[in-house]
Amino acid sequence: MSDVIPLGPGARMLTTREAAQRLGVSLRTVQLWVEADILPAARTPGGHRRIPYNAVEALALSTGLGGETSPTGSPRVTRKDLLRAETGARGASMRSAPADVPVEAMDVLLVSDDQAWQEACTLALSPYGQAVKLRFAETGYLALLQIGQKTPDLLITHLDLPGMDGMAMLHTLERSESISGMRTLLLTDWTPQTLIRRGGVPASVEVVHTPVTADAIAVRVGRYLLGQRVMGRAAQLE
Repeated sequence: MSDVIPLGPGARMLTTREAAQRLGVSLRTVQLWVEADILPAARTPGGHRRIPYNAVEALALSTGLGGETSPTGSPRVTRKDLLRAETGARGASMRSAPADVPVEAMDVLLVSDDQAWQEACTLALSPYGQAVKLRFAETGYLALLQIGQKTPDLLITHLDLPGMDGMAMLHTLERSESISGMRTLLLTDWTPQTLIRRGGVPASVEVVHTPVTADAIAVRVGRYLLGQRVMGRAAQLE
């Protein structure tokens, strides 16, 4: 949640639109990153979000993101400024990298037979554009086939599925070790005790208790996407 702060005339702050232009992403993507605490933000007494200029620059350099340059007249950011900036990409390398290095899209497999949920997630993830590739499977069996062809970066699944349910699918993946290098979000209204009685979930699986909105899932995907870009950029710099 953004705090209400007074901004003096010399404060180096950007609007969400200016931040989006600097990072080369959509306005909605910046809003999602603020909600996910990837970018720090404050609110003016009038209720408008403002993002520290240094934080935007630090995120741009650490991930290789970059659209339009900062507004004319803005002071040049020094390395000392960047080290002071508080961003959601804490711990990432602050070294600059060539902006033309391609970044592979995050591959997300959504397992659900609920068409309305599929459409809601498609809409919620649309601000990420080509940075996220979304595919679907309606059953656990079809999901296993897709994972066998190409392991996604992120698997999002419900438990209640026709035919092979989500629990059976996860246990199959665990035995085949396909789950080890894949982030997995399990969406369920089952209690922890019920999950244990049904055999438990693999340790690498993150359980998200429902109800949960598609926008909340988009925020989580934003965190993973930034982490993926930071790690990819760091690997390119080695």
